[in-house]
Amino acid sequence: MAELGRLKKNDTTEIVVQKTEFRGSVGIDIREYVTSDRYTGWSKNGIRIPVEMWKGFKEILDKVESAEE
Repeated sequence: MAELGRLKKNDTTEIVVQKTEFRGSVGIDIREYVTSDRYTGWSKNGIRIPVEMWKGFKEILDKVESAEE
């Protein structure tokens, strides 16, 4: 597992992007990590994108950026 980056979502939650391997398949995990008085750890929120689908996902992200301009 290799962490690629973190974004602060709010006071208790970060969005964490990691390159991981699960059952022999490499993918990109985008998950929420919570740090609070009640709970510290991974939330159920997130998505895993198989590495072979990353190029298509990136193309969609590029369209999102273009739409913002």
